[in-house]
Amino acid sequence: MKNYSKFVGLDVHKAEISVAIANGDRGKAGYYGTVENTSYACLKLAKKLSKGGEQALFCYEAGPCGHEIYRQLKKAGYDCVVIAPSLIPKKAGDRVKTDRRDAVSLARLMRAAKLTSIWVPDREQETMRDMTREREDMKGIERNSRQRLGGFLLRHGKIYPGKPE
Repeated sequence: MKNYSKFVGLDVHKAEISVAIANGDRGKAGYYGTVENTSYACLKLAKKLSKGGEQALFCYEAGPCGHEIYRQLKKAGYDCVVIAPSLIPKKAGDRVKTDRRDAVSLARLMRAAKLTSIWVPDREQETMRDMTREREDMKGIERNSRQRLGGFLLRHGKIYPGKPE
């Protein structure tokens, strides 16, 4: 593993990203603030945190916002990993979840090497996954509609014989 001077935890949402930093010297992880969830704001943040040749490792949870932040940071030359949310260690009884706490926790756990990263598909593979999911959803809706129509006809004394052969 590279020698990183900063571990940056990102709690990503649709409109903004909560940012926390854990220094590589084992000091306390701290909350940095929030930035807009835009390409410009992310790259500006990365540039600011990597001033003076410092090596920063960015991490965030996989989720509905996709992998665009990962691709933007990697393309700009920064190290970034996407974390499997189900494999993040949780303390027993710790039920309070806030964006700030999540970001600090990600930074701290990344520094301690307690997080499991996932493989990030390229754009083409991600598009194929999305299309496959959409097709499965549409087939399910079609099946439910057929069942509802069959039930409606049966309640009204009509029997649909099925497809003619």
